Amino acid sequence: MSKVSKKVTSATYVQKVQSIFQCPICKESMYVSDLKSLVCSNHHSFDFTKQGYINLYTQQVKTKYNKALFEARRKVIVEGEFFTPLTEAITKIIQKHTVAQENLNLIDTGCGEGSHLVTVGEALRSHKSVTGVGIDLAKEGILVAAKHYPNYIWCVADLANTPFKDNHFDVILNILSPSNYAEFGRLLTKEGFVVKVVPQQKYLQELRGEFLAESAQQEYSNRDVVDRFQEEFQLVDRSRITYTKNLDQAMLEALVTMTPLTWRSTEKEKKAFLQKESAEITVDVDILIGRNN
Repeated sequence: MSKVSKKVTSATYVQKVQSIFQCPICKESMYVSDLKSLVCSNHHSFDFTKQGYINLYTQQVKTKYNKALFEARRKVIVEGEFFTPLTEAITKIIQKHTVAQENLNLIDTGCGEGSHLVTVGEALRSHKSVTGVGIDLAKEGILVAAKHYPNYIWCVADLANTPFKDNHFDVILNILSPSNYAEFGRLLTKEGFVVKVVPQQKYLQELRGEFLAESAQQEYSNRDVVDRFQEEFQLVDRSRITYTKNLDQAMLEALVTMTPLTWRSTEKEKKAFLQKESAEITVDVDILIGRNN
């Protein structure tokens, strides 16, 4: 697919659901103009890029999350199937809570390079019509998402000021990423719900043991995060997913590249860990399902 057609394809797809958008500057409704821009009634305009995404963030931002990190993340998720049991569990939970719905608006807040959203979205599309939206503040992640995954809406956007109208999303995915509960509550439909995934005690314990201080590894708890979630939403479902995955040396390198757990480590420390030909790595998370109170 050419770069030009990616831009047009993205604009055409957004045009079908343009009613969900609101201007991040003035909150007015938006529409797709000439398959080139998303424009509001006050003439604030945001162009579709040649790569097939749209930047709706109104300021310059630089994050630690670079292209190499997101390409490594996609390798771990897609090729390494590292999170497959997790995304399968999420899909089953969404199906359980939306069994009567034929159409689903699904947004991944903090989508990174988009693989979680697409994995869940494609599984759901075998049962119903799904409009999938991914937002992230890191443009590099959205670039990778748009490159690999057409037929989804990819936006650079601020989690604290999302460019969408009230009550338009049936499901909000928030997988191992920051939250803004006020925005989540605003975006959800009456029967909508948040799927929040938070680390449990053993999550990536092999990397924590190698790259973090012993005290940080031993004292880690998600209790405060879970308590905060329950303050904001009615907890209607909760499950814990724990498993280990054997990763070869190439996948271990990708994992080390993608995780913030190694950001304070030296290259020497990383190389020492990557001497292993393979290793069992633990995934241990809670899946929280919450509805507006």
